[in-house]
Amino acid sequence: MDNCLFCKIAAGDIPSKKAYEDDLCLAFYDIAPQAPVHFLVIPKAHIGSVAEVDDDNSAVVAHIFAVIAKLTKEMGLASYRVVSNIGEQAGQSVPHLHFHVLSGRDMTWPPG
Repeated sequence: MDNCLFCKIAAGDIPSKKAYEDDLCLAFYDIAPQAPVHFLVIPKAHIGSVAEVDDDNSAVVAHIFAVIAKLTKEMGLASYRVVSNIGEQAGQSVPHLHFHVLSGRDMTWPPG
């Protein structure tokens, strides 16, 4: 998608501090971290949000969760939160599926 910020980051047109990359997804550190550890994992293919996940693209979501498990183990994170906002009212500011991974502080509940 031409005007999508995360598509541009995935394509390498906008630099990011990468934590992981493969053919299907990219993990990079958030530019405005909300926890001592805060990175995002996105599919390289444009999917607008969780609301657009279907039988044709769900395998990349499973892959992303496997990548999250791998990265958090490598980082030694025993406790972390995974968040995906869907829609503006829920706080989704970039209309590209992404998962925030946050760790390193106590997480309150309910959030926000």
